[in-house]
Amino acid sequence: QVQLVESGGGLVQAGGSLRLSCAASGRAFSTYAMGWFRQAPGKEREFVAGITRSGAITNYADSVKGRFTISRDNAKNTVYLQMNSLKPEDTAVYYCAATSSIVIVTIIHEYDYWGQGTQVTVSS
Repeated sequence: QVQLVESGGGLVQAGGSLRLSCAASGRAFSTYAMGWFRQAPGKEREFVAGITRSGAITNYADSVKGRFTISRDNAKNTVYLQMNSLKPEDTAVYYCAATSSIVIVTIIHEYDYWGQGTQVTVSS
């Protein structure tokens, strides 16, 4: 079992920045690839960014490429999502998730554990 707790969400103006954190407890954090997803009201949950177990490889949705950066600190059992140049369309609940896959996966059902989510609201 892995427990995931997100933090760092909030209200920010367009063009601003936020850094989300996801703290993991339970089984060895470094054995999981991690992902960030988001879900806006009335929309399906979508992949935002992923990172491999070691942190060597990352992947991003086209909508956030160049603005968001995913990273992890296995010593602190934490994965981060640095979000810059935020836009109103980035408004959503952001979730972190863990997968036993050895590669980055973008499909929701490939993830084994999920956090409770943190709200990000970007005002125009």
